[in-house]
Amino acid sequence: MRTARARAFAALALITFGAIAACDNRDGDTSTDTPIALLGAGATFPYPLYARWFNQYATDSSVRINYESIGSGGGIDRLIEGTVDFAATDVPMSDAEVARVRGAGVLHIPMVLGSVALTFNLPSLNGPLRLTPDVIASIFLGEITQWDDLRLQAINTGVSLPDEPLLVVHRRDESGTSFIFSDYLTTVSVAWSAGPGRGRNIAWPVGTSARGNEGVAAQVKQTIGAIGFVESSYARFNRLPTARVRNAAGRFIAPAAFEVAAAAVSVLDTVRGPADLRVSIVNAPGGQAYPIASFSWLLIAPDAAGPKKYEQLLRFVKWALSDGDQLARELGYEPIPATLAENVLRSLPEHAAPSRARD
Repeated sequence: MRTARARAFAALALITFGAIAACDNRDGDTSTDTPIALLGAGATFPYPLYARWFNQYATDSSVRINYESIGSGGGIDRLIEGTVDFAATDVPMSDAEVARVRGAGVLHIPMVLGSVALTFNLPSLNGPLRLTPDVIASIFLGEITQWDDLRLQAINTGVSLPDEPLLVVHRRDESGTSFIFSDYLTTVSVAWSAGPGRGRNIAWPVGTSARGNEGVAAQVKQTIGAIGFVESSYARFNRLPTARVRNAAGRFIAPAAFEVAAAAVSVLDTVRGPADLRVSIVNAPGGQAYPIASFSWLLIAPDAAGPKKYEQLLRFVKWALSDGDQLARELGYEPIPATLAENVLRSLPEHAAPSRARD
C-alpha cells in the first residue's frame, strides 16, 4: 500500500486534471452533458485518493477536476470566498461559516473515513499498550507524567511499563487531525471539555509541538518516552506502534480498517432524507467501533456553484461512492460503508437553484 500511495503522490507532479484543456461553462451552453472544468481545494488527508479518483473519473467521463491540497481550513476559506466550486475538509463547517457562503447552504458529503492513532516510543514495552479515555485526557492535560503511573499500570496488567518520563507531542499547526482528536477528548472528558475544548488549532496544556503528521511522528521516533497523535493511515504506512483505545462498549480497539468502518455504521439511522451530515462518530457505540474516527467530507454549495457545475459534481460523488471503493482501498483508505453511501446519495438534492448560479 505504501508503494501505491507513493505512486499517487508522484503522479500529482504530472497530473493537472486537464483544467486548461477542458471546456469551460462560460460558453453559454447550458447542457449539463457538456464537459466542464471543476476547481476544488482543501484537506491534505484525502489528497492522494482524490488525485486518483479525479484522474480515473476524467478518463471515464471527460470531466476534468483540479484540486489543490491546502488544508481543511484553506478549503473552507476558498469556498466562502467563492473562488472554488467545491472544498474538502476533515472538519465540519460551523453554522457561522456556512452562513457566509453565498446561496442556500452547504452540503457536507462523507466521502471516506479517517481516524487518529496514538503512537509512542517505548522500546522496552513487552506487550500492546492500552489506554482509556480518562487516561488519554489526563496525559494530554499534563496530569500523568510518568509511564509507570498507577493509572496506566491498572489498565496494562502483564505489561512492563518503564520508570520513564511521559513526554507529550502535539500538533503546532491548524489541522483536521487536531480537530478529530480534540473532538474525541471533548466528548469523553469533562475536564477537557471545560478546558482546551475542540478545534483545528488547540492551546495544548502540555508538551512539545511539531508541524504535520510527519513532524509529530519524527519527534516521537527520536524521543524515548514520547507519545503523540497522528492520522492512522500515516501510522500504518510508516509502521508506527499504536495504542489500543477503550471504546464506548468497554473494549480495547486498535485503529484498523474494519473497526473504523464500524464507527461509521453506528450513524446509519441518522442519515436518512435531507439530513445535516455534519455527524461526529467519535466514541461511537458498538463493540467493534474504534473511538477516534471521523468522516472526511466534500463540501458543495449547490446554489453558489450553479446548476451546471452542481450537476457535474453530483455525478462525480455518485461515481466515487458507487465505483471508487477499490481505488480507495488500494491506497489504504477505508470507504464509507455501502449502506451509508446509499443513504447519503438519497439525501442529496438533485438540482441547484438557477437564480443563485455564479457561472
